[in-house]
Amino acid sequence: MMIPMVDLQAQYIDIKDEIEQSMTETINKCSFILGPNVHAFEKEAADYLGVKHAIGCASGTDALHLALKAEGISKDDEVITSAFTFIATAEAICYVGAKPVFVDIDKQTFNITAENIEKAITPKTKAVMPVHLFGQPAELFKIKTLCDKHNLKLIEDCAQSFGARIDKKQTGSIGHASGYSFFPSKNLGAFGDGGLVVTNSDDTAKMLKMLRNHGSDVRYYHDVIGYNSRLDEIQAVVLRAKLKRIDQYNQSRRHVAHLYSELMADLPLTTPYEDEVGEHVYHQYTLLCDRRDEVMQALQDKQIACAVYYPVPLHQQNVFKEECAELSLPVTELVAEKCFSLPICPSLSDESIKEIVAVIRKVLTK
Repeated sequence: MMIPMVDLQAQYIDIKDEIEQSMTETINKCSFILGPNVHAFEKEAADYLGVKHAIGCASGTDALHLALKAEGISKDDEVITSAFTFIATAEAICYVGAKPVFVDIDKQTFNITAENIEKAITPKTKAVMPVHLFGQPAELFKIKTLCDKHNLKLIEDCAQSFGARIDKKQTGSIGHASGYSFFPSKNLGAFGDGGLVVTNSDDTAKMLKMLRNHGSDVRYYHDVIGYNSRLDEIQAVVLRAKLKRIDQYNQSRRHVAHLYSELMADLPLTTPYEDEVGEHVYHQYTLLCDRRDEVMQALQDKQIACAVYYPVPLHQQNVFKEECAELSLPVTELVAEKCFSLPICPSLSDESIKEIVAVIRKVLTK
């Protein structure tokens, strides 16, 4: 039986009637752009995340871009971030004319640390953008203390961490502004692209609302050069239905992850780490293994999906390779060589998990 990385159809079937009814109502009303479902979702998301403002936009990449722009990051500024992430993190920094400064990650959490960030701060540093990679919260309180000390903006990349908590506070609620992605496979996923920026600043929120809507606060009056980056009504319908269930979805992901880790505890590989401060929500279940290629081939032979996130760190990508020629990030590079991810989604059954682990066990114990 084929096992995909994520089973979106199973999730859809569970909420099909609710979504289709709301979509029909939306279509009949013909209110598609910044309509009542978008405004309702923004309020519901802000309440859930414990922030003052939540502003929908077109994608997670746009969310990070608009957050940086609204916080005044611009040409020739430096933003410290991770090289072990999807390229959108660095793209957003480049979009505002700033330079991404890559620092190494922690070997357990795969996230950047306050210690490594501090070593990279220069007079040009204006912001830090930690990534809560795979749903594992970064050490935000230490990073925030460092940012406050150096008067730096803290922009959280929460693309993979919707619902993750740090000492009972939601990721995204601690920084000056934070960006989320609603790509379909995310923990909270839409039926297409979508994003969200959150902030506790009234001024930042006002700027974000203008930036996402052609620089306009009042229709046909434009105060700044903005963008066309609005969350559409259809996606808001889907997100409202799923937001009601996000804690249930994340708890199911944690169950899957913990069963994987329990069943593979005796095998020669490294299962994901959880500290005592952050609550991991497992957007991905990512392992380290010296025999990665053998294991992945065995899984693929059994029609079990698996993937490498991310095979080439950003500082080694062609687009950054020249300017990062002298940069060595040993932990990042080691993790990229050994990491791979297994299927994970709320509907993944215990039987499927055991089947997946049996394939891995056969490879690693022969």
